[in-house]
Amino acid sequence: MSKFAKIILKPGKEVAIKRFHPWIFSGAIDRIEGAPREGDIVEISSSRKEFLALGHYLPGSIAVKIFSFTDVEVNDNFWKSKLKSALKLREGAGLLGGTVSSAYRLVFSEGDLLPGLIIDYYESVAVIQAHSVGMYKLLPVFTEGLKELYGKKLIAVYDKSSDTMEKSKLITRNSKLFLKTENPPDVQPVSPPVSPPAGSSDQFLFGTSGPVEIQETGHRFTVDFMKGQKTGFFLDQRGNRLFAQFYAKDRAVLNAFCYSGAFSVYALKGGAKMVHSIDSSRQAIEWTDQNVALNGCNIARHRSEVADVKRFLVDTSEKYDMIILDPPAFAKTHHVTNNALHAYVHINAEAMKRLNPGGILFTFSCSQPISREMFRSAIQSAAIETGRQVRVLHQLSQGPDHPVDICHPEGEYLKGLILAVE
Repeated sequence: MSKFAKIILKPGKEVAIKRFHPWIFSGAIDRIEGAPREGDIVEISSSRKEFLALGHYLPGSIAVKIFSFTDVEVNDNFWKSKLKSALKLREGAGLLGGTVSSAYRLVFSEGDLLPGLIIDYYESVAVIQAHSVGMYKLLPVFTEGLKELYGKKLIAVYDKSSDTMEKSKLITRNSKLFLKTENPPDVQPVSPPVSPPAGSSDQFLFGTSGPVEIQETGHRFTVDFMKGQKTGFFLDQRGNRLFAQFYAKDRAVLNAFCYSGAFSVYALKGGAKMVHSIDSSRQAIEWTDQNVALNGCNIARHRSEVADVKRFLVDTSEKYDMIILDPPAFAKTHHVTNNALHAYVHINAEAMKRLNPGGILFTFSCSQPISREMFRSAIQSAAIETGRQVRVLHQLSQGPDHPVDICHPEGEYLKGLILAVE
């Protein structure tokens, strides 16, 4: 008898799982044998009782996120072996050592068949974000796995899951991790749970460190992983920043939603005659100025400003030869995609109005519910609205340390276009 609760699918609903899609939707479930709570491991079976997969149980429309399509023993070594496989993939992509980067995403959720887990490695510090209770309960195992994986190259492991865990039913009681439920589960997690401190789960799980300096394709950046957005730095744009460096020569550049100024540094290094960095966060502008100085850029060719980008694009009379538009996600769920698409049309139309003829527009969407086709349609609408001739020069995505499983296209969250705007 399985030690895990069992989820039996309706007839025919096993097809997607046999095609290795890692999600099971609640509507596909016929019945549940046992009483799993959020974060518990469950075994998935077809209506004919054949084994299909193992995954973590979730409330909501996505009821299970799969971490194994084979019937394996789930213990600490199982999870640690997944970290080793993830590192091997990055090594094969040329991201370890050399001059490419001293920072990379080690684990990218479904892309590494570790759904709900993000781990970024910055020079000597690993920053973890758990997006599911199942993965959150395994933080001690992943911490030990990281220590074994990197040895002396790792000085600290930092958990930055407070924002993501607030959305779960996670609570703390008597220094143990519990879920809001009436009946205790029959199946206990493989490893002892972790308890976040009162009011926050952000904490060092191993060692300690302040902000770290990373190298990326010949550039230097200070990453404040404790105060910064997400895990501290947007590693997914590494390759796209090189395009910005290439196109920036002799151009007046606007870096909208600049965050810590990585695109600004690349543009300045590429020979931009001027770079204007804008973000609504004063802290982001301070980081931008620091990174511009850190790279020895000519500060006379850089201007930074705290401003709301949407308002700025409407109110300014300034014109640019190149604009980088990398906003935060306008849609985090499918329920708000229409509003998000209108927002993408509006902000891209305003950016096009600010471009000189022959200008270059880098435009991005990191909204997972917005497909590449939807995003491209929004850009088309913006071009029609402004009456500009717009041509696609490049189609962009996230870097190789954010791999997309071919059976899980939803993992391609970052969509980008480089456009020539006449």
